[in-house]
Amino acid sequence: MPQNIFDTDRLSRSMNKLGTFASAKVSKFNALDKQRKIAVAGVSTLGAAAIAFAAVPGGSTAVATGVPAAHTQVAAEHSQVQDLKSTFTDPAANQQVKLDAIAAKAKAEADAAAKKRSADAAAKKKAAADAARKAEAARKAAAARSAKKPASRSAERPQMETVAARTYANNLDGWIRHSLDIMHAKGIPGSYSGLHRNIMRESSGNPRAINNWDINAINGIPSKGLLQVIPPTFATYHVSGTSWNIYDPVANITAAANYAAHRYGTIDNVNSAY
Repeated sequence: MPQNIFDTDRLSRSMNKLGTFASAKVSKFNALDKQRKIAVAGVSTLGAAAIAFAAVPGGSTAVATGVPAAHTQVAAEHSQVQDLKSTFTDPAANQQVKLDAIAAKAKAEADAAAKKRSADAAAKKKAAADAARKAEAARKAAAARSAKKPASRSAERPQMETVAARTYANNLDGWIRHSLDIMHAKGIPGSYSGLHRNIMRESSGNPRAINNWDINAINGIPSKGLLQVIPPTFATYHVSGTSWNIYDPVANITAAANYAAHRYGTIDNVNSAY
């Protein structure tokens, strides 16, 4: 049987060196992707197969049986790499899916909260605008009512005819007419003829007339003026708005007519001393 060019010791040392080299290569390329890892594993397997081929005498039978074994080892190592990758990548993928779901949920909640805040702000703005419009409408209505009231009161007031101040002659006729206007304004009855008749009998129309001989004079309160009124009677029946001078014609006439109205009903009923 022909002898191989390598002896057994040398073959053993070569296999150890090749195994160490293959292991170093595998360690160096652990961080590579799947295709590079498979390539490294294939190189290692093919190296081992070559060593086995060289160690077998006759060569033909060893080659025929060694090649299928190399392919089987490559496939097994590929499967192990796939299993190892699944061991690390599948949980990571599941974790990433969970993280993506959590992030999507958080984003949806944030979007919903933002929409709610926007809707609340819009509602508050609308409510404020509505309140402002109502307040302005109320203010305008109040202003319109305020402007309408004075106009209504002005329309309700009767239009008074402007009358020029009446003037009276400074004589008996003027004194009587002036006195009658005051008496009518105060509700004191009497007529022109009733006043004139009594004035002519009492004083003959002299506003400075004084009685110094009757009982009143004896008592110290003589009758004075157009209608011969004693001072106590003048003071008691004095008509407001007239002079307090007993000799004033209008003041004397109105006080005497006021006294006659209380005692006789009207000056017209007096035909003698009263």
